[in-house]
Amino acid sequence: MHYAVGASIESQKIRDAPPRIDILESITSWINQDDKQQIYLLLGPKGSGKSTIAHTIARQFDAIVRLGSSYCFSCAAQDKRNATNLFSTIARDLADHDPQYMKALWATVKDKRALRETINPLAQFNYFILIPANQMTWIGPVLVVIDGLEQSGSESDRKDLLTALAEKGAELPRNFKLLVTCRPEEDICTAFGGKSHVIQKYLKHHADSHFVPPPTSGQNQPSRPRFRPPTPPTPPLSIPEFTRYNSSLGADSSTSDPTPISDIWSRDQRPKPRAKLTSDDDDDLLCGQAQTHATITPSSWKGQSIRLEVISGKNLKVPSERIPAGIYIFFNVEQRGRWKSTIGIPSSDESMTWGETVTLSLRKSSKLSLEIRASFELDRMLGNGEVVGKLETLWDALLDHGNEPFDMSFPSVRGVHPSLTLKATVLHDCDHQDSALLDSIVECQVAQDTDAGHERLATYVTSKTVSHLNDAVKHFQLVLDQCPVGHPDRAAALTNLTWARLEGYIQSVFQDIDSITSLFREALALRLPGHPDHPLSIYHLLKALIWSYEKENSTAIYIQECAQLSSKLFSLCPEGTYLRSIAAGANGVDYVICECNNLPKDASDEGIHLRRVILELCPLGNAHRPKALNKLAQAVEARFQQRGTIDDLAESIQHKREAVSLCPEGHFERETYLNNLAYSLRFRFDHQGNSDDIDEAISLFEEALRLRPVGHKYRNSSLDNLGSALHTRFNQRGDVDDIIRSISLQREALTLRPPGNPCRYSTLNNLALALKIRYVKLDASENLDEAINLHRDSLQLTPQGHPRRHQALCNLSSALHSRFTQTRKNEDIEEAIRLCQESLEALPSLHPDRYFSYMWLQEAYLSRFRVQRSSADLSLAVENFRLASRHPTQGFPERIKETINWTFAAESHSHTSALEAYKTFFELLDRHLATRSSIVARREAASAFRPARTLPVDAASCAMRLENLRDAIELVEQGRGQQWSLASRLRSPLEDLESTNVNLAHKFSELSKRLSDAQSSAVNTDRAATDRAAIRYRRLQEQWGAVVTEIRNLKGFSRFLLPPSYDDLQAAARHGPVIILIASQYSCNAIVVPTSGEPHHVQFPRITLAHLEKLKNDFAREIRHASFMRPKETRKELQVLLRTVWDEIMLPIVIVLQRDLRVTNGSRIWLCPTATFTSIPLHAAHPFRTKADGRRELCLEDVYICSYTPTLSALIRSRQMMKKRATPSFVAIGQSSPGAGQGEALSAVDSELELVRNLVPTTVNPTTLSGDNATQAGALDALQHNTWVHLACHGKQDREQPYNSRFAMGDKPLTLLDIMEKDIPHAEFAFLSACHTAVGDEKTPDEVIHLAAGLQFSGFKSVIGTLWVVDDAVAKHVVEAFYKNMVKDLKDGDVMDCTKAAWALNRATNAVKTKVPLEQRMVFIHIGV
Repeated sequence: MHYAVGASIESQKIRDAPPRIDILESITSWINQDDKQQIYLLLGPKGSGKSTIAHTIARQFDAIVRLGSSYCFSCAAQDKRNATNLFSTIARDLADHDPQYMKALWATVKDKRALRETINPLAQFNYFILIPANQMTWIGPVLVVIDGLEQSGSESDRKDLLTALAEKGAELPRNFKLLVTCRPEEDICTAFGGKSHVIQKYLKHHADSHFVPPPTSGQNQPSRPRFRPPTPPTPPLSIPEFTRYNSSLGADSSTSDPTPISDIWSRDQRPKPRAKLTSDDDDDLLCGQAQTHATITPSSWKGQSIRLEVISGKNLKVPSERIPAGIYIFFNVEQRGRWKSTIGIPSSDESMTWGETVTLSLRKSSKLSLEIRASFELDRMLGNGEVVGKLETLWDALLDHGNEPFDMSFPSVRGVHPSLTLKATVLHDCDHQDSALLDSIVECQVAQDTDAGHERLATYVTSKTVSHLNDAVKHFQLVLDQCPVGHPDRAAALTNLTWARLEGYIQSVFQDIDSITSLFREALALRLPGHPDHPLSIYHLLKALIWSYEKENSTAIYIQECAQLSSKLFSLCPEGTYLRSIAAGANGVDYVICECNNLPKDASDEGIHLRRVILELCPLGNAHRPKALNKLAQAVEARFQQRGTIDDLAESIQHKREAVSLCPEGHFERETYLNNLAYSLRFRFDHQGNSDDIDEAISLFEEALRLRPVGHKYRNSSLDNLGSALHTRFNQRGDVDDIIRSISLQREALTLRPPGNPCRYSTLNNLALALKIRYVKLDASENLDEAINLHRDSLQLTPQGHPRRHQALCNLSSALHSRFTQTRKNEDIEEAIRLCQESLEALPSLHPDRYFSYMWLQEAYLSRFRVQRSSADLSLAVENFRLASRHPTQGFPERIKETINWTFAAESHSHTSALEAYKTFFELLDRHLATRSSIVARREAASAFRPARTLPVDAASCAMRLENLRDAIELVEQGRGQQWSLASRLRSPLEDLESTNVNLAHKFSELSKRLSDAQSSAVNTDRAATDRAAIRYRRLQEQWGAVVTEIRNLKGFSRFLLPPSYDDLQAAARHGPVIILIASQYSCNAIVVPTSGEPHHVQFPRITLAHLEKLKNDFAREIRHASFMRPKETRKELQVLLRTVWDEIMLPIVIVLQRDLRVTNGSRIWLCPTATFTSIPLHAAHPFRTKADGRRELCLEDVYICSYTPTLSALIRSRQMMKKRATPSFVAIGQSSPGAGQGEALSAVDSELELVRNLVPTTVNPTTLSGDNATQAGALDALQHNTWVHLACHGKQDREQPYNSRFAMGDKPLTLLDIMEKDIPHAEFAFLSACHTAVGDEKTPDEVIHLAAGLQFSGFKSVIGTLWVVDDAVAKHVVEAFYKNMVKDLKDGDVMDCTKAAWALNRATNAVKTKVPLEQRMVFIHIGV
């Protein structure tokens, strides 16, 4: 929807005349009236004050949350603010103002994009304003202010706008008010003329106006008012000043004090440097420096004075029980001199500290009257407040205590005696220079009525005599009548009157609580944020709303508003303040918290916001905090169930963890919070498949069960929950003990939930599920019929409308389907399909559980197809596969499992959707792995899908069978090396992006670094910390994803970081063809990617996956056997195997290379093996035959220079990084004496290091790291700071946990994970003279995760690794020959070239044939450029 930024009142600066009080009163009255005049049209020329009035009204009603929107037109901004976006802007503001309006608006426009983008004012008004507004139940007025209507455009531009307001405005709700200001343009006046729903008011120019200030009782009025600008924090209304009455001079005297009347009512109470006293005789006022006397007697009073210090007070209770804004002290010396302290705010224990002094003359006075008074205003006192305590005393009583502090007790108030701590000191030789007149007590009529009201109200609270209350109301009403709209003391007058009426409402004397809350709202609107009395006004409104909610059983909106007000109040009142202590009590905020905690669960954004507010009101240590945490957790978890946003579930778990931590052993609610946390963890396991979650859930369920022994009323719930969790874990791991225990617990739970128990349906369902899964996994056929009967019983207990009925329907359907596969009874499968269809009808479109309905529906259709062979059933099954796998609110693990099943079903039945299924699988798996915040976690997540290990090659085989070689290459590339691609995308070269958009490149680079840093490799046993890290990671990933989307919108970057296309991947063959070898259960083939043109298909007609598996095992056996043979002994069996590799695999490839692609002998080729091919030494393929003429047949290494690459992308990335060359440096790292448990000593390592160092040229600055220096940290540092590395040590490939594959160092191993976490873009070459450095992974064989690939990922472009154990005694011959070839033909000053490494290795293995046995020559392979 179009939105005008900067059009609101807050964005405008007004230089206009002061507002007219009569107009303000008229508008305020109109807003609060429930009538059919919805529009107030304020007309006037420029300078008449229209905008000031509009802005004043807007700000007043915004302060009481009654301003729905404000929109200011401007000639200077007509391109941005005009008739085309007025109503759309107002609608969006109203949606922000009221969540119910937002829902109504969304319901109107959600499926109508064209409507949302319309610029027609009539359509906007009808659909954005009128329809949503009339669907609302409004409580109180909602104001919309439109300022400067004539600046909305030309007459033709605003024609539709005027029609909407003038013709359709009457259809608005009665309390929807539009205040419109404009100049009296002809078309506007004509449009609104004679409309019954419009009030028209005309303003003259300000210079023509005559304002008459409201009369004040007992005061002479000036003939002409003067305006002064408002002074914050009072409301922005200019008010007239009045001449103050002076008894000695007269009202009309030219020397009359021009103090505004507001200052008569309450003088500014700013702290003064020293207190002073007003007296009829200036000799009675003594101030300044003086000497003190220890004692004084009445006979020596002449010329003496007393300095009285008011130190503090305590037990300062107010008789009327009203909450004071502050407390002050008042002294009266026989009506001749009066003094009052500053107004102080009491602390939470009703004590107060002043520390103020007053100096009093003793010459004529013998008595002193002391009063403690409560002020109900901090800013401006209206009257003198309420008397807390009053007493008279003689000077003697004050002087009896010498110079020591003493307490004076006052008459009892509400069971305690207020008291003051004073200190009296006798002075003489007073200095009169600083004396000045002070305030006298306010005695005007308004003040007298106010004080009388306070006194009457206090009397009523004590006596409960209604006449006293009526008197108080009468006095306060008289005061309010003297404080019209715009008067600076109107807020105080409103508050006094309304508080008295609230007291009457509480005692059931008065009934109209709505008018009480309305008046408190008006008072709050006059005390804007920053006003000293703003917090107290919030409290008053809060108190009224609480009573309204409690006594009237009002709707939840009242208690929700109470929560919002409580939050505002607490933010303004620090701990320890009196107002906070009162507001926080059982009748205040604590009541609000409890009532909100009892509200039903609300998963809407508004409901969750309320829960957050409640939690803020419950800081650490608050008894309500655990429940508030739990309620917020339940709300965000419910939102997760609706929307599927994983961060909601993670947040829920965080809050529940904290709730458990706040309920230690012995806490009466601990088992409840344990159970809730366990439930959420199990729920997350269902969504994400992290095994730690289900283990922790079971542990927590078990603890909760221990806390609910036999006889506990909730034991049945714990039994049911634990049994269900064990059943879930059995599904994952297959531990029979879990399912046996699950069934036992469920049966016990069922006995505790007899017929009639509201939760019996749940236990019936869970027991049935456990029995069914035991049937499926363990072939316990007797369990299936019992499961079906239990599911039927559960379904009967979940009638139409029950929130869990869809689950009962699906589960019964699943059981019936299982029986159909056993019995082939058609009625079972027909009922199963019908039940699933009914479950879908019961669920909204985005409900996560629709996934299960789709899943069981496809199972049913597929089973029926297998029996009846109807192609329609197969099509329906595939459609439900598609719907289930793409259901957005279900977790990735479930959807991935369904997609795997889809691929199997499509392949087994030769359905055309097979390729689509594979592509969907790779997309979902990539998104799933991207949510994991560590490299190890990503591999564990991938290996959890055991059946999916072959899918990359199966997908390629599928595409090849469809003769789509491009797709085959793309799919095998996407499926293999997924771990590398996810990690490497954070290290993507950015040269092209930097040249296009340097800021976006920098932003991407920074976020990539932060995301990479957030990938933790350490195992964290603190589950809460792990959860927090995962949330941070996902949020960073969201930001990173948003930047990637921005980049893809740039021209030429549409495929940035997307799985590469064939055209992208062909770059890998720039310097020679790449051969991808596919080992699938469906076919074994190869694809040749040429330097240019289309790929070529190479078939292996006599090779199947079973043949390859046997070949792999035979190689492993023969290589082990060869290690026990003499070096000169012929490896006949090994030769036979290599001959098979040549004849059946590599020879067909070579024929294509030479015949079809014309690749000449001596050229380089790259092998990219998959699956079982990765364990076969393809590069060593050899016929071991002689021709008829006696010549030896050529082998693969005679024809081509062979290299390997884990993936095509890895080779491309290495070449891209070759563009940046650093100054060469070489380090030889060796460890002949590895640390404990890392292997035996290697005697030849040191000599190998010396050999290498002597062979490499001095231009590479060779260094050596060995012995004690060859530690894990030292080796890692050397890798980071050198471009060439030779590594001689033990190497160990961990086939179960490949990221733990390692090089043995002196202290601890250098692991693959250590290497991968380093980014070394300047690195070039590494020779890994160690065992098992290029062997893949057992659990994910298509993921080439080994030490050599890890070094390539970290930045080394060219790597030599090993396939099996290296004999270090003979390996040095290969090493020596290799480096000799590397430095061959180098001239002085030349540096070694890492792209020669493959050629040098080829030459080296040929050169050492007589010295090194076959298996030790072919152990070395080259990877990379």
